[in-house]
Amino acid sequence: MQSDRTALAIHGGAGTIRPEDMVPDRVEAFHAGLRAALLAGHRVLATGGPAIDAVTAAVMALEDDELFNAGRGAVVTSGAEQEMDAAVMAGAGRAGAVAGIRGPRNPVLAARAVMERSDHVLLAGPGALAFCRAQGLVFEDDAYFETAARRAALDAVLAERARGGTVDDFDRHGTVGAVARDRTGALAAATSTGGMTGKMPGRIGDTPVFGAGTWADATCAVSATGHGESFIRMAAAHEISARMRLAGQGLEQAAADVVAEVGRVGGGGGLVAVDRDGRVAMPFNTRGMYRGAIGADGIVRTGIYAEALREHATTEEAIP
Repeated sequence: MQSDRTALAIHGGAGTIRPEDMVPDRVEAFHAGLRAALLAGHRVLATGGPAIDAVTAAVMALEDDELFNAGRGAVVTSGAEQEMDAAVMAGAGRAGAVAGIRGPRNPVLAARAVMERSDHVLLAGPGALAFCRAQGLVFEDDAYFETAARRAALDAVLAERARGGTVDDFDRHGTVGAVARDRTGALAAATSTGGMTGKMPGRIGDTPVFGAGTWADATCAVSATGHGESFIRMAAAHEISARMRLAGQGLEQAAADVVAEVGRVGGGGGLVAVDRDGRVAMPFNTRGMYRGAIGADGIVRTGIYAEALREHATTEEAIP
């Protein structure tokens, strides 16, 4: 049975820049990036498209924006390289992911190719890149991905380590992701990341680990951001679904409880989630989380810190 309870929620990373460092122009740039991603995904849902297409479109928009830690804006490892992870999952049990890659312009499309054009769920490293080339995905050269801001962030982390100081994880990690419910009630999730600034080469976080940073079934869809090791140890994304199915919790309570438990084991972060009725949850335990949502009313809502979400243009004003 179809309904108009479409919903899309996105995140652009948890932790965020300290409020005192967020000059007005930068604040506006983040809100604009979130708004653009929401509209990209909503265009799919508003025309009756599937949830998996909506989350792919939203994440691609964030990957193309160098403000966010994915695709073009991916952070740099301690070896001065970029290693990106991405995952997609549809509520029917289909899933695909890539890990430790650089080259495809949009890692989320690489993950989707694994899901739709291979017999596997997760491909990594050189084999993943060879597969992507065989599928005709668009590749970019190294210069496309190398930004001055990410290089400066790595230099700061390495300098702090050299002084024997403690690096604040809240300032190092970031991820982008999207969850959606379409007109048929189908759910999907997509997540993409460059990982953590100054991470050990070869480190893989929760993004491509299904049940940890990405999950979608008939109950809910979840995309997480933050300290990936903690989300993996908690099987955080799947835990939300389990609490809803087995303990009878609603989406908001289950999501909030899981994020709180991730925090109790030392993991800073947050997530976005949507259930089969189109309800959305966006909890976080950090200073803030770049986030936003849009429902069937077409009103874009975005936020950065623990604040009332900012409302943007309606569907009629924003979508031709």
